[in-house]
Amino acid sequence: MKRRYFVAGLAAGAFMAPLGSVCAAPGAQGSYADFCAGIRREAIERGIPAEIVDEALSLTSTPNADVLKRDRHQPEFHMTWAQYRDRVVNAKRCQQGRAIYQNVKQDMHGACQEFGADPSPVMGIWGIESGFGATQGRFSVIDALATLAYDGRRSRFFRDELLKALKILADGNIAPAHMLGSYAGAMGQAQFMPSAYLRFAADGDHDGRKDIWNSQIDIFASIANYLGRSGWQTGESWGEEVVIPLGSGGRFSSLAAQKSKNAPKRTVGEWSALGVSRRDGQAFDDAQRKAKLLQPDGPGGQVFLVYDNFRAIRAYNPSDYYALAVGLLGDAITRDSA
Repeated sequence: MKRRYFVAGLAAGAFMAPLGSVCAAPGAQGSYADFCAGIRREAIERGIPAEIVDEALSLTSTPNADVLKRDRHQPEFHMTWAQYRDRVVNAKRCQQGRAIYQNVKQDMHGACQEFGADPSPVMGIWGIESGFGATQGRFSVIDALATLAYDGRRSRFFRDELLKALKILADGNIAPAHMLGSYAGAMGQAQFMPSAYLRFAADGDHDGRKDIWNSQIDIFASIANYLGRSGWQTGESWGEEVVIPLGSGGRFSSLAAQKSKNAPKRTVGEWSALGVSRRDGQAFDDAQRKAKLLQPDGPGGQVFLVYDNFRAIRAYNPSDYYALAVGLLGDAITRDSA
């Protein structure tokens, strides 16, 4: 899962150093061969069969310079919410998502019913994380994680993720050569890190494997399970765009927050009494529901009431932009779909 609201592929290469200039910083870990030997010993001590470890580590012989280059030169686009929304929740992606949803609806509903989520956020996450499965990453997860674990900057985190990836292989969920993902080790169509996989991946088709690379039912079940275990309440909305009275920007400046963590919570009825209304002019469904007023671009920008389910989406990726985009994209795909 992406932990930043950067758009993959934007200006790719524009911020990147020449490939040959990037080297791992091993610190006190010695040579890469010594590092891999240490991983092998620890994995076997954890009960992972030696043949699995050896097959996996055969996929990495030297630090992957492309992984290091991408990790160290991530292009940061400090976009406004409106810019991010227009890139992520665009007409093409919404149209594509609607067409795909019609083909997967039965499996999607079954997975959501079993694991405690709704189709809308699952479709939104699937669409943003991997373009509905089209761009799940081309890197060997073992090679990428080993490279980043050897690199001296975040060794402990990536070493732990590498050992967890080996555990996934030992469980027979995927062959080492087919364990593909992003340069940072986020795996498959759900873009789970190995630690998230071990907590949330689900066997939706009940074939004995949790295949977030190739099995759509497993992918839907895994995302739904993540949301369900993060507090998603089925049948409830994540939030909605609302309207505040014209000329009331100053009045609402202390009530509407640009970040959800700083936003005060009131009942929908209380927000309505202050002048907040739905865009369609209809009455709010539940006046007692608790909500936060979120205006990510500040005065003059879009305004949202976000409910408790918004937090469940943020558990997947702790970015307000991301959670808003998931909600809007998912609603655009599934709304009015019989």
